[in-house]
Order: sequence, then structure tokens, then C-alpha cells
Amino acid sequence: MAKRSESPSSGAALKGDLFLESADRQSFDSRQITLLQAVKSCGSISSAAKQVGISYKTAWDRLNAMNNISDKPIVNRAAGGPRGGGTRLTDFGEELLSGLQALQEEHAGFVARLGENVQELGDLSRFLRSSNLRTSARNQYRGKIQKVIPGTVNTEVELAPTETLHIVATITNDSFSRMELGPGVEVIALIKSSWVMLSAQTNVATSARNQLPGTINQITKGEVDAEITLDLGGGKSLCSVITAASCDAMQLSEGQEVTALFKASSVILMRP
Repeated sequence: MAKRSESPSSGAALKGDLFLESADRQSFDSRQITLLQAVKSCGSISSAAKQVGISYKTAWDRLNAMNNISDKPIVNRAAGGPRGGGTRLTDFGEELLSGLQALQEEHAGFVARLGENVQELGDLSRFLRSSNLRTSARNQYRGKIQKVIPGTVNTEVELAPTETLHIVATITNDSFSRMELGPGVEVIALIKSSWVMLSAQTNVATSARNQLPGTINQITKGEVDAEITLDLGGGKSLCSVITAASCDAMQLSEGQEVTALFKASSVILMRP
């Protein structure tokens, strides 16, 4: 639970935001809670996006990110075309949303009471804004380290976001030691979408350590680039950005099975 304060030109006011945190890592905030509420009431991503006031793509990305970072799927999507099909909360998602709604009510009352005694918030507000770290990496996965292979300069680390999804990262020995990594330690793997290559062959020989089979469930095509979202199974997804020319040459389409490829050195590890 966290509070974000702002100091208007006349008088001091306290505004609060709520997020779910585990081991000093932010997992869910009020925007995601609002989106889950909309999904529950609307039963589709497009309708939920309109209700919340965001684009369909933004809603899709936020739901994918929630599923990726969660141990269990929070939402289930049914097939039905680019904007068709239904979307519903899983049983775990229903339980999570119910608990978060109760926390929101308690949090609102707490902030209102605390705000009555707060006068000067300018310095605090600036500090909180500067300490809010974000990352531009589209693909983020949390998992425990399963295997470690030490080397002379680098160490190979394998983590498992799910039982079937394994990601291999190569980091320097210094980073491995400094982060105090080892089997059983929980980390977050970050992979930029531009580092992910795609192959129409599901069984391809390549030096890339990470070869993840998936099914294309969304293609967003622009003049230069195309953003491809893959369903990896287990509620996880992967985003790849390739050139529009490559998308055309490969004749990629939704529902097609492909293989996502990225080097172990392209995976950045962060310890929560």
C-alpha cells in the first residue's frame, strides 16, 4: 500500500494510490484493479477498454502483463477474431479482485483521515515521483532460478516462470555474486520486444538459447514495424517487434504457430 501526495497552489492536499506489493515489488495498482473490474462487468477486452477510457491495445498489454507477472492466470481469453471472443476473470482473478476492492475502501478512509493532518507535501511528492522506477522492457517474467552453470567470465542462469516455460540468461560473474543469486532465488527476467526474433518453423536449428514455441494471438502492423503477441500457454504471452516487411514476407497471421528466439545475453535479470 502506498500514498502519493501532491501540493496544489493553494493549501495542501493528500491523494493516495493503492498497489499490491510483495517483497518490496509493486504488483498491482489502481489502474489494473479498475481494468479487472471492467473486464468482470463487460466480459470483453474491447468493452472494458472503452469503459475505463483506454485503447484496446493498452488494455490488452496490461492484462498480458498481469498474467505474465502472476503465478496463476488472472484472466482467460476465448478465441474469436481480433476483437471478438470473451474475456473473463479466473477463479484466482475473482479472489484477487475481491480482496483488492476491500483494501481500496480501507485505503480511501485512511488517506482521508491522514490528509486532515498533513500540511506541507511538496518535498515528499517530489521524492516519491523520483523514486518510482519503471522499465521500458515489454516482456517481464517472474520465476525462481532452477539451474546455475558457472563459467570463467559469465554465469548461465535458468529460471522457470511456469512449469513449462523456462528462460535462460547469461550474466557476468560479478553481477551474479553482487545480486546474491542461486537456485531457488526469485528474479524477474526482462526482454525487450525488439530483441525477440520469430521463425515460422517450429523446429529450427539456431544458436539462440531461448526458443519458445507459441501461437500468434495479435498482430499490430504499422508502416515500418509490426508488433506480434504470442500466446506461450499457461497464461503467459510474449511480445516481439519485427519489421513490417518481415511480417509480410513470412505471411504471419493470427492463430499461426511460430517460434520466438532470443539470446541468453539479451535477458536482463532483476532481483525484487
